[in-house]
Formats: sequence, structure tokens, C-alpha cells
Amino acid sequence: MSDPLSDIVRLLRPEAVFANLISGKGDWAVRYADFGQPSFCVMLEGSCRLAVDGHEPTMLSAGDFVLLPTTPPFTLSSAVPVPPVHLDPTQVPEGPELRYGERTGPPDMRSVGGSFIFDCADPGLLVSLLPTVVHVRASVRLSQLVQMVGEETADDKPGKVFMRSRLAEMLLVEAMRSTTSGSAPPGLLRGLGDVRLAAALKQMHAHVERRWSVAQLARIAALSRSGFFERFTRTVGVAPMEYLLSWRMELAKELLRRGELSVSAIAEHIGYGSTSAFSVAFARHVGQPPSHYARTERA
Repeated sequence: MSDPLSDIVRLLRPEAVFANLISGKGDWAVRYADFGQPSFCVMLEGSCRLAVDGHEPTMLSAGDFVLLPTTPPFTLSSAVPVPPVHLDPTQVPEGPELRYGERTGPPDMRSVGGSFIFDCADPGLLVSLLPTVVHVRASVRLSQLVQMVGEETADDKPGKVFMRSRLAEMLLVEAMRSTTSGSAPPGLLRGLGDVRLAAALKQMHAHVERRWSVAQLARIAALSRSGFFERFTRTVGVAPMEYLLSWRMELAKELLRRGELSVSAIAEHIGYGSTSAFSVAFARHVGQPPSHYARTERA
């Protein structure tokens, strides 16, 4: 049986994790400008205050994991905030440790902060799955994974690039698993939190080439046709056939980027009876014909 969450992470293809050791002492505050890319923070020791624009401030404690899928502007500070130092996230100085507040003495807080790099057709896919702020409290597994990321970053061992790529995938899966179905926005994660809908979603991902109908999917979910349609649309955020179309188009974009299959082979692979039908659907969904998209992406 296909695992939709694994399918998504494979499609995102996280290539690397960039991580820095961060510490703070005394009363301090830093204000980061909008970054726009996925970033994370794991608290190793002590605590600090996180205030993401548009959200209530929260205290982070040792073992906590935070993922910001789009990293809007935010302020990180000690429990007693002071006027912040403004920083550009793209210009963070490199070094073994980034220090906030008092420069000497044992730190009150230590954390690991970093960002993900993706090699996929649509990195925004991650944003559509998760809330703006993912805060997982006291996650031993995530802390262990980030510690391994730090070790791979610090040590120049053979296989370093491969290991960091695999660890990035594991970090994302753990973060997604930890997102409760109640806090996730309408989408795949919330759908997978519903046992009935999860059964249908798994079949759609496992057999994307089939000519599915709402009635067939409703039977798999053990629901009436109307009950399934309403529940799926409310939970996943789009109607069943619209979700299937979107997933097919994501697969098609990735296959076109790779350039290993012809347009006709891709059409057959994702369930279209003719190349022309696929081309029309792709152009309507993506805004350009498959052949043009492939040339642009490969260029």
C-alpha cells in the first residue's frame, strides 16, 4: 500500500539541511526579517521566547522543535525581551556558534537552527500541508535527528551529503507526523488523520493511473457517496477529483523535470487515455503545455 506522506516527501526531495549552533545569555532579542523558506529550531538547553508575526508569543523549552514552513518575520528573545537587534536571515554570519546577548560566560540557552533546501518542481507543496507554525514540545526523536545533522555538518566524513539528505527527509516526516490533525490546515495531513479518508487517500496514491470515481472512493472509505464527498471536501479542502487532479499534476511536473519519459508515457503513467487529454489538463492547471514546461524547467 502506498504511503501518501512518504510520496509527498519523496516529491519534495529535501537535499540538505543547513544548521547552526545558537546560544544566548542575559537579556537579549533578535528580530529576523522575512525569509520565505522553510526553517527550523530545536532547543537543546534552557528556554527562550518566540514571537512569529501574526501569532501569539510562546516559550520554547529544552527538547522543543519548531518548524516554520515559510519563515515569516519573527523575534527570538530571552524571557525578558529588550529592544531587538535586526538581522537579515540571508546574511547570518558563519561560524561554530551564533551568540546572542552577553558574549562571555556559560549560555542560558542553546539551540540548533537551520533551513531546508529542496530540489523539486513545487517547494510550496510543503506550505500547503502545514500550519504557519509547527511547535512540537519535548520531542526526543526530533532532537536526536537534529543532533545527527549537527554531527554530519561538523565532520567531513565520506557520505556526508547523502546522510544529510536522508536526515532532512526524516526531520520532515517526524515534523509532519507530530502535527495533529486538528492543528493542520485542510489538506493531506488532516485527511490522513481521518481513518476513513486515509483509506481512500492511500488507494488514490497507490493507483494514481486508475479512472477513479467518487462512488468507488466512497466504498473504500465505507461511507455514502454524498457523505464521503462532503467529508473529504471539508477535511482535505478540495473535492476528491480535484485532489486527484492536483496530485497527478504534481507527479507530471516532477517527471517532466527529470526528462526521462516522453509526454505520452507520462500521460499514461498518471491515468490519461490520450496525450492530448493530458496536455489540455496540464495546460489548464499549470498555465503552459507539458513540452514547454519541460524545456523551461530543464533550462
